[in-house]
Formats: sequence, C-alpha cells, structure tokens
Amino acid sequence: MVVLTRVAPPNLPLAPPEYNAGHQNQYSNVLRLYFNALSGTINAPVPYASLFDTTTQTTPANTPKALTYNTIDVASGIIIGSPSSEIQFQYAGIYNLQFSVQLENANVADQDVNIWLRINGIDVAGSNGRVSIASKHGGVNGHSITGWNFILRVGVGQYVEIIWSPSSADVTIPHYAAAVGPPAIPATYSVVLTVTPIVLL
Repeated sequence: MVVLTRVAPPNLPLAPPEYNAGHQNQYSNVLRLYFNALSGTINAPVPYASLFDTTTQTTPANTPKALTYNTIDVASGIIIGSPSSEIQFQYAGIYNLQFSVQLENANVADQDVNIWLRINGIDVAGSNGRVSIASKHGGVNGHSITGWNFILRVGVGQYVEIIWSPSSADVTIPHYAAAVGPPAIPATYSVVLTVTPIVLL
C-alpha cells in the first residue's frame, strides 16, 4: 500500500461578504493545485516485484555469497541487475522485502546457515539471521525452507542483496523439478523474493 504523505490539505481563502471575482479565481486556483497534486500522487507508479530462481545455488563453507535470481514473475520499477544478485530500485521509498530459500544438507551433522542483507555492497547492521539444517539421516538429506521479511529504506538507483553463508559446503539451496507422482508435486524454486512498497519518498 502506498501512503499519501506529500499532499497537504488546501489552505482555502475566507470568502468576503459580497461576491468578488478575484476571490473566486483565487479559491478555484487553490483547489486546482490541490487536486492536481492529489491526482499526481494517486496516479504515480507503484513499484513491486516477484522474483525467483530455478537453479541450485552453492558456496564453500563459511564463504558469503549473494542469492541470485533468474526469473521475474511480475515487476514494475524494480529490476534484476548485473550481477543477478542485485535488486535495483527505480523509486525511493520504504519497502517490505520477503524472501524464502529451500535449504538442503548432505552432511551427517546438523549445519548452520547465516543470512543477511547488503545495500550497495555494504552489510546492514543487525540484519543477520541464523538457522540450523537437520543432518542427513537414513540416507536422506536434511531439508528445510526458511524465510522472513525486512523493512528497508531504499534510495533511487540503490540495490539490495541477500547474502548467505553455510557452515559446510554440503549445504545447498536446491531447485527441485516437478514430480509426476503420485502424488503430483509442483516444482520447488530455490529462492523466492517479493518486494512491495510501504511508502514512496
């Protein structure tokens, strides 16, 4: 939702006791300016994005790497940059970023994964989260899907990346193809990211 914060109520002049053409014109001009500003704000572009990845992502143990995306589901005013880990913003604002990653652990011990944010290549203080992925058991790799959201202030032309770093290279972010079944199961994207505006600045 875009909150209207840039349109102030009109300061309408007080009417004189008798009809006055100059006052009437001034009154109309104030209303015209107000409604033009209101219309411009309401009709302004609303940026949004839904992105995902259909590859398996890997990185060595304790080696930070940015999540990447190879598919735009829907988007306006937000693009995938180069490299494809960069989410670039064409409008300044405060945004809600919601992500999820499908994690897999082929190690016989539980493993941890750290996930945090970078804006323009700089780590965001306090943004890290740590999750544990169950060990391989009974010949089956451990699996988990995890995600959360961030509320961020982003400027025009800035880019955001989500960084991950596992405690073992045996932890991956896999893409699973659709299963014919039974039961039939849709494909699993390795990474999903949605971006919605809270307020444009």
